[in-house]
Amino acid sequence: MIASIPSSLRERQHIRIRQLANSIERHWSKYLTLSPYQIPQDLGYIEGSLEGEKLVIENRCYQTPKFRKLHLELAQVGDRLDILHCVMFPRSNYDLPIFGVDLVGSQAGIGAAIVDLSPVNGERILTNNYSQFLANLPQIDFAQPRKLPEWGNIFSEFCLFIRPQNRTEEIFFLYRVAQFLEIHCQIALKTSPVVSPKKQVEILRGQRYYCQQQQQNDKTRKVLEKSLGKIWTDRYMTQMLFDCH
Repeated sequence: MIASIPSSLRERQHIRIRQLANSIERHWSKYLTLSPYQIPQDLGYIEGSLEGEKLVIENRCYQTPKFRKLHLELAQVGDRLDILHCVMFPRSNYDLPIFGVDLVGSQAGIGAAIVDLSPVNGERILTNNYSQFLANLPQIDFAQPRKLPEWGNIFSEFCLFIRPQNRTEEIFFLYRVAQFLEIHCQIALKTSPVVSPKKQVEILRGQRYYCQQQQQNDKTRKVLEKSLGKIWTDRYMTQMLFDCH
């Protein structure tokens, strides 16, 4: 079970980010056997300054027999920007996609929302069990889909990237994230380890490529560099956000 740790940052964030963070942790506690994950020294809680406003980052990480790292990051820039970032990295001896979700909010609402189950096998195609479940989810029509970045070839055909237009769309997005997460956890529980060393190397190569592409996210990098410097940002992005070993 996840320990009930008070999060002063979460309590101050956009309501959808609070709701999503709580939903993610509920699913993890319900389906997975969690144990602590050793966060790199001084990267669990960070404070900085960005254009005169306080930057706060809180990280929580866990591991399970099938996932080497479950990472939930919450961040806030003053009163103007709230961020949730979550990635579930499978161990390299399990042929599972990488679950990822990001939510960016402000007083004006949610500006960006993305969720995916990104395949890391050699073909970069989701296995049939995932594809069938995802294809059968009820269709939700969002008014403003967003274009994936140039480095976004890591995402699956089921990737959902939108700018929610109202409260209803925000709630529908959170509902869709919960569906992705439930499917992922249920399939992972039934997945047997990969025996073939060749297949394990292929999975690890796919995870490394996923991390390399994510590290090209200029928006994230620029915010961190302005506040905490290039050297620190490089370390944070390669050892905390998208580490792969």
